Amino acid sequence: MANDLFRKTTISDLKFTAEKRSGLSKELGAFDLTMLGIGAIIGTGIFVLTGTGALTAGPALTISFIIAGLACFFAALSYAEFASTVPISGSVYTYTYVTMGELLAFIIGWDLVLEYLLAVSAVSVGWSGYFQSLLSGVGINLPTALTAAPGAVEGTTTIFNLPAFIIVMLITTLLSIGVRESKRVNNVMVVIKVTVVLIFIAVAVFYVKPANWQPFTPFGFDGVFAAAALVFFAFIGFDAVASAAEETRNPKRDLPRGIIFSLMICTLLYVVVSAIMTGVVPFAQFSQAIDHPVSLVLQLSGQNWVAGIVDLGAILGMTTVMLVMLYGQTRVMFAMSRDGLMPKFFSKVSMKTHTPYLATWFFGIVAALLGGLMRLDELAKLVNIGTLSAFILVSIAVIILRKKQPDLPRAFRCPAVPLIPGLAILFCGFLIFQLGSETIIRFVIWLAIGMVVYFGYSRKRSHLNK
Repeated sequence: MANDLFRKTTISDLKFTAEKRSGLSKELGAFDLTMLGIGAIIGTGIFVLTGTGALTAGPALTISFIIAGLACFFAALSYAEFASTVPISGSVYTYTYVTMGELLAFIIGWDLVLEYLLAVSAVSVGWSGYFQSLLSGVGINLPTALTAAPGAVEGTTTIFNLPAFIIVMLITTLLSIGVRESKRVNNVMVVIKVTVVLIFIAVAVFYVKPANWQPFTPFGFDGVFAAAALVFFAFIGFDAVASAAEETRNPKRDLPRGIIFSLMICTLLYVVVSAIMTGVVPFAQFSQAIDHPVSLVLQLSGQNWVAGIVDLGAILGMTTVMLVMLYGQTRVMFAMSRDGLMPKFFSKVSMKTHTPYLATWFFGIVAALLGGLMRLDELAKLVNIGTLSAFILVSIAVIILRKKQPDLPRAFRCPAVPLIPGLAILFCGFLIFQLGSETIIRFVIWLAIGMVVYFGYSRKRSHLNK
């Protein structure tokens, strides 16, 4: 039984399967992948979680972003090596299957379901907040019962977050049409939202008051580390770039570039924006606008005309995050289904659109319902622990593959192995323990459900079992 649990597939078998049974079209280059990464990263983190992070760390939120960014950067180098070596759909699930065996591959695939699916739902909640802010600016107010999840707003009876549900369903429709169309929409929206962030920086920097940065660490380094674990959510998404391997024209060259370039650009923007925000507004005031803190900064600066632009940019920005994360979710499930670990219909590809349309609609509907019924803070913490676990496993996998197959051709090599992957493991492990015992318990329950699925369904139906 132990041999069954840790049986491994080979890189050559994966490549053969991808060539013969993919059905996906190769539409993406380095620029598209970088835009895909930026599209996934810049969204809820910069437009929503900066306010919550400031309330946790104070002006030292900039340090929190740097800590979270370093954890991601170390993991990104490991991702880049695997993406160039094993250019197959499935991201870290596929990498783990090659290095550590089927059981751990299934666990991380199940973990990625939690990461990507709940990320879409969490961002839809943030999107809804900005969308409602934009509507109220023109005198339109939705019925209170349809503005948030049950119990999300104290003293108010809410039933369902209708805007969150609708936006996910629209994105699901776009993804089901095709990758080429989704790529074009994503690229346009990424350009717009980065422009909006730059406009915010250019306008708000003149209203910074250095006195607002004092005290710099009002909650000590405990607050800095807690905020780092929270705003880590702002960086998730670059790993979804690796899921696009089978739809990339030159994956060995372009995947590492897309992963690293997008992460570096976004980290720089996060640090600058968080420094300006806490310099303009005393951090305690962010409690007044927890779901649209960037707008608050501009309103208090008397720049209401820019606040409207930022609301629009936030809406577009979070739309691309949902698009990329739902895309990544369907491609991971596509890979697991193709390997026999999940039902076959998840890997069924439309001959017309060349997309796994059944998986797209299934996860789109589930994510939309979760966004309508769950609160943002509950979703964000579960997404973070799922992502951190994935980063730890991919870092371990790089070390193992270097030892077992040192001569394997690698278009990109992670520097200083095992030091860099080791640092990724330490940083990510540390951030996991900042999330609290309740989140860890929920994560363990999710993994336990996964074990029931694996031993009850997947192990016997695995193609390696046959």
